[in-house]
Amino acid sequence: MTAGSNFDWDDIKKFLGNRLPKFQNAVACLVSAVLLPIATVNGELQVLFEVRAEHLKRQPGEICFPGGMVEECELNNPQEAAIREATEELGLAREQIDLIGPLDYFISPSGALIYPYVGKIAGPEQIAPSSSEVGEVFWVPLAYFANNPPYCSNVEVATRFAEDFPFHLVPQSYRKGWRIRGVSPVYFYQYNQRIIWGVTAGILYNYINLSGKIWSCNR
Repeated sequence: MTAGSNFDWDDIKKFLGNRLPKFQNAVACLVSAVLLPIATVNGELQVLFEVRAEHLKRQPGEICFPGGMVEECELNNPQEAAIREATEELGLAREQIDLIGPLDYFISPSGALIYPYVGKIAGPEQIAPSSSEVGEVFWVPLAYFANNPPYCSNVEVATRFAEDFPFHLVPQSYRKGWRIRGVSPVYFYQYNQRIIWGVTAGILYNYINLSGKIWSCNR
């Protein structure tokens, strides 16, 4: 198959029809995967959260789910990154994480692409957080989030063209300076003195909504 006039439509249909689409501009994004860990603790389903170590350069002390960057070899299976990061950060064996399934992909206002997954943790009492990344972990009953909707605010998303952008080649409606492109919701959960917000709260909110739909369908 060539890009000229002598290509076969059947060839291009076969090629495009059999390939798995990717995010074309993923290289321009921070691609990561996270695990929303759930386990039975004290007789009820609870969600595990991490507090990022204070010595980390990025978001020290903030609350998050286990996760991290998707390596190139994991781009077709980002769930592997979520499991790998969870085992490293929580000190668990791979066999202790039962991957339940994916949640909706999350694109942050800054353009980060995140693959979230729900995982069931076996032997939660064996969790030994890695001090190089995790300051502490804590559990919150899943029912708390189902019964306490989050506070919602918004963040404005703006773009600006670089100084060398060729404005003379595009319509005059394109101008220098910042332009607001949209508004994204930002969720906040407060549990005792803990504030769970941002991407973590957004992923959690999606899970709570999906869980409600599952429960409604099974009534």
